[in-house]
Amino acid sequence: MQDVEGVGELNPAVVESLVGNHRRFLSFLERRVGNRALAEELLQSAYVRTLEKGGELQEGEGAVAWFYRLLRNALVDHYRRQGAEGRALEREAREVSEVGPDPELTQTVCACIHELLPALKPEYAEMVRQVDLEGRSVPEVAQEAGITTNNAGVRLHRARQALKKQLERSCGTCASHGCLDCTCGKPGGGCKTPA
Repeated sequence: MQDVEGVGELNPAVVESLVGNHRRFLSFLERRVGNRALAEELLQSAYVRTLEKGGELQEGEGAVAWFYRLLRNALVDHYRRQGAEGRALEREAREVSEVGPDPELTQTVCACIHELLPALKPEYAEMVRQVDLEGRSVPEVAQEAGITTNNAGVRLHRARQALKKQLERSCGTCASHGCLDCTCGKPGGGCKTPA
């Protein structure tokens, strides 16, 4: 393989070895992440990284062993990112349970919301109905649903995001500005934006 700007030169035997072990590498990743599409994505990223770092392959070091080490590092990075996302969702769940109703959602409450709730997943619609429209606490709703408070907070966050998208699709820009004087009573009707 010829040297590309910023990329080390790879020995053709190394390339053949790595390509020849594609299925083994994919199987290795899939067993660890439990998802073929994600395993393929991680493998492709590792191949790209090999092109970038391939010149660092030491004499006497097996290409396959080197690549497995690269795959293990990719898995560690993946799980770190996943852990960070999980911690962010947990933090959001705690904030939701402490703060209560979403002020932005409260400002945009109009008759359209009642019409759009059935378009959400049933558990999302129920969460919005109980917490945001009925004013119940997240821990109370979580206990009644038989889920943890964190799970309920995450569900509420996702439900609000889904409802916001539905409102924007249905009511257009008036939903973005707040349906403060809604007279429509149905999706797509005559919301009035504030002056």
